[in-house]
Amino acid sequence: MPSITLTARLSPSAKDTRRGVVRLHPEVLDALGLRQWNAVQLIGARVTVALAAASAPGTPTGVLLLDDVALMNLGLTEGAEVGVSPVQVAVAKRVSIAGSQLARATVAPETVRLALTGKVFETGDTVSLLPQDVAPASTANAGEVRRKLASAIGITWTNELITIAATEPPGAVAVQPSTVVEWRNGATAAAAASAPIAAPAAPHPAPTEPAEHAKQVEPAVPVADLVGSRDSAKRLAEWLRLAFDQPELLRRLGAEPRLGVLLSGPAGVGKATLARAVTNAIGAELVELAAPSIAALEPRAAAQHLQDAITRATTAGGNRVLLLTDVESLLPGSEPPPLATVALDAIRGAIGTDRLALVVTSSQPQAIDPRLREPGLVDRELTLGLPDDATRTDLLRVLLRNAPLAADVKLAEVAERAPGFVVADLVALCREAAVGAALRHRDDTADPRIRQQDLLDALSSVRPISMSTSDNLQTGGLTLDDVGDMAEVKQSLTETVLWPLQYPDSFTRLGVEPPRGVLLYGPPGCGKTYLVRALAGSGRLNVLAVKGAELMDKWVGESERAVRELFLRAANAAPALVFLDEVDALAPRRGQSSDSGVADRVVAALLTELDGVEPMRDVVVLGATNRPELVDPALLRPGRLERLVYVPPPDATAREAILRAAAKNTPLASDVDLAALAEELDDYSAADCAALIREAALTAMRESLSAAEVSAAHLATARKAVRPSLDPAQLASLESYAKTRQQ
Repeated sequence: MPSITLTARLSPSAKDTRRGVVRLHPEVLDALGLRQWNAVQLIGARVTVALAAASAPGTPTGVLLLDDVALMNLGLTEGAEVGVSPVQVAVAKRVSIAGSQLARATVAPETVRLALTGKVFETGDTVSLLPQDVAPASTANAGEVRRKLASAIGITWTNELITIAATEPPGAVAVQPSTVVEWRNGATAAAAASAPIAAPAAPHPAPTEPAEHAKQVEPAVPVADLVGSRDSAKRLAEWLRLAFDQPELLRRLGAEPRLGVLLSGPAGVGKATLARAVTNAIGAELVELAAPSIAALEPRAAAQHLQDAITRATTAGGNRVLLLTDVESLLPGSEPPPLATVALDAIRGAIGTDRLALVVTSSQPQAIDPRLREPGLVDRELTLGLPDDATRTDLLRVLLRNAPLAADVKLAEVAERAPGFVVADLVALCREAAVGAALRHRDDTADPRIRQQDLLDALSSVRPISMSTSDNLQTGGLTLDDVGDMAEVKQSLTETVLWPLQYPDSFTRLGVEPPRGVLLYGPPGCGKTYLVRALAGSGRLNVLAVKGAELMDKWVGESERAVRELFLRAANAAPALVFLDEVDALAPRRGQSSDSGVADRVVAALLTELDGVEPMRDVVVLGATNRPELVDPALLRPGRLERLVYVPPPDATAREAILRAAAKNTPLASDVDLAALAEELDDYSAADCAALIREAALTAMRESLSAAEVSAAHLATARKAVRPSLDPAQLASLESYAKTRQQ
């Protein structure tokens, strides 16, 4: 097989990190006879395998982009030479894995199998549990895998690495649904979820033995370290002490001393950590059960694991807290399985035990079976919110207090650049910064320190849990300063979008509610989406971008559910901007569609989210359209998309700025006068101007592949191919609409 030697460089891409993916120049892929996502063999101090994809434009031909785990598997450091060749991959029949005591005790083999799906590896390789969600044929449900791992391991699950102890057959293999994954030395059995339900039940642990899912393996942190959650911790501690220490007082006052508490909040915010810390602080024993781990088992095994945990909690002496994490996996609100009834009966029986309290956690409280929240069961709730800038600063200070920091480290600046980051994200951020500092100091270990740049670089490689879906908009480093001209448009967007998120105290002081949303309208190709990217970059916002038609579904209730989930993700990623592109397709005038009322129901769901009973906090909605007259008028009333901003076509000055920006990497001949050219480009949109530069460069290449510059003649030829796309009639209609709105 052909082989090519390349230089190893750490990949700057966050989406590839620890997912078993390496990047090669397209010419290298062609030379090796590979297609994207084929497997390659990497030869260094040892041999490993990975999936190969094309690197971004501008990457040198002789560079292999890979992550720290791949370098570890190769036994090399950055800058070393690596041999790359194609390799045949077999389907693994059986994979034996080794890992930390924490992973062996809490992570079910089925969860590991899902996390390994879509990756290739050999015996001896170290593999991350981050699901491979980059390649098209990747893990089917990466979000579910993340939730299971987070609930099983805790906030540090993204740091967890496992070792491939053995594979059948040997060599390069890939995991499929038929693959049996097991912990080495019988730490756990083969994947229970892969066994047919009709098969004989696997042996269960004896009732007197604690099940592995119920072990307390996550060390408790001091309550003082629960930055941002100390009030909730204090309230939970008060409830527990009252139920444990003064049950007679409660009975005399007519209340039962039973206690069931729901801890809700975004994923990764530290719900289970808070429960562990408070339980440890009051001296009670904790029995912890990861609901997703047992929900993945066949019903009899799942019921046995639950009963084992409850038996342990009810028979132990002293004060006990039964912690059930991510309870919505075991007790879903929609179509609960028969196991849910069994689980509820077991929980109902346990919660009546003296000196036993039940604490459940969930990041989706609306998805829990309502029977769990009946009076007498889990009838109290504490909600943990997203950390703000000040809280994130304090959290970083706690997480980095034992790490050597350089004098230039400014944690407040790092926290400001991490909107939507929860505790788990900040833990990953600190780890990545430490890895970056270690790579920099690998040749000089005299006084290793984490610098400010290490933390800022880590921001680009850590994707917050709340933004782990594919609908987040990448800003590419743009800010409003990069947008030429459009002074009035930029000022309107700054006042409407950025001020409410950056200066909420000013709105509170003046007693006014900030605007809920903005409608950005104008002719096609004039930079509406570009403005949104620049706006997100200026405000350091998380942006969830959705095309209007993407939320439409023919099944009753699905479109409304998609709208609710969109705004829930935005609330969990706050401060956030929800960008509804082509909003006229999502919210057309009601009563005029022929889609069985789907559009009308979506408009109603959207109006409910914008000004419903539960107010949005730190979330701004921005819609974009080139047909504002088609948008339902109810959406444009105050309290909804109340501010309308017209994005006009570029004038000569703006066209010149657009041409210069488009040609910043294109060498122009001395006879090119962009200012004069801009004057001649009437009815050209911003997209047309960028296309003109691109077509001129292609014209020069057609003349000679060794062309070194683009001349005025090339631009003149390109103008014959790139015609103006702005429609005078549409422009007149939009300008008339803008005048009538007076916005």
